[in-house]
Amino acid sequence: MQFRTVALALALWLAILLLITASGTMAGLLPPWPQLILAALVLLLLAVYAISKSLRDWLHSIPLASLIALHLVRFVGIYFLWLHARGELPGDFAIPAGWGDIAVATFALLLLITRHASRRTYLAWNFLGLVDILFVVITAARLAIANPASMATLLKLPSSLLPTFIVPLVIFTHIVIFVRLLGVHSPARTKGNARSSRQPERAHLPP
Repeated sequence: MQFRTVALALALWLAILLLITASGTMAGLLPPWPQLILAALVLLLLAVYAISKSLRDWLHSIPLASLIALHLVRFVGIYFLWLHARGELPGDFAIPAGWGDIAVATFALLLLITRHASRRTYLAWNFLGLVDILFVVITAARLAIANPASMATLLKLPSSLLPTFIVPLVIFTHIVIFVRLLGVHSPARTKGNARSSRQPERAHLPP
């Protein structure tokens, strides 16, 4: 699998989402449908990852920094704080979610700049990042169930791309990074390299 194929699939996914959102369908959804859609998208990504060897091998062959760089999108936390200042998102969501995402994105940026962190540091960032995004999802779901109108902004463009595109990719890549760091999968395993394949993957860790 090549970058072009993955990029095309992501572009198609994004185009479909834009058409659906532009039609007003997303804005009319009430809990738990937005949450179920997000969960279904994450499960779909994981299913494709489990089934497609070419996708797995590609995700395990690209530099780890490429996967970490995706999480710079979590500077979207600044947008959450801005929406809260405008009265469009409740503080119970925007403040912890906003600052949490900013912290995770800043940590990711430091990893990308230094490129000399230990495996434990990468694992710590990945764990904290996954906990943060799950907290964001759970908090959004809790507030939406209690008061759907309070979170309605997240079902309108451009915010609607967060639960339907960005967040599923963020959760998915956290899982892939865990798999890589823990050496659960290594591409091109053969009998001749059976011993080395049992070791945690190191080839694509930033130096």
